[in-house]
Amino acid sequence: MTAFQLELVSPEKLLLSKPVVMVTLPGGEGDYGVLAGHAPMITTLRPGVINVYESDETTISERLFVSRGFAEVSATRCAILAEEAVAVSSIDRAAVVQALAQLHDDIALAKSDAERMRLEKAIEAAQVKLACVEVAAAA
Repeated sequence: MTAFQLELVSPEKLLLSKPVVMVTLPGGEGDYGVLAGHAPMITTLRPGVINVYESDETTISERLFVSRGFAEVSATRCAILAEEAVAVSSIDRAAVVQALAQLHDDIALAKSDAERMRLEKAIEAAQVKLACVEVAAAA
């Protein structure tokens, strides 16, 4: 297996930088996989899970939730710029449920369309995050 460099960056810091053999991303147009030698592209990311494969293409070594962002792919590198990224295993279900309830309360009080849109996006991300936790717990 040929490896390529994966870099995951949040607004605060570099979260991950290591060689991997494959990564699957929640692209704006659907999920897709990246292998070494991939054609160059830039895409948006929707809320979802990034699966990282370090040694082979069948065993997931890491699962990371991302809220939104961008990915730049080349033949030797995949750079992900994420608004929020966290290991699925470290997500606190109770905290997500509480945040989701607060977001629903906030959207009812939204004073502008821009604020309502921002809150709708946050609700969507929180719902996906909650689903990730529940899928991980069932596995």
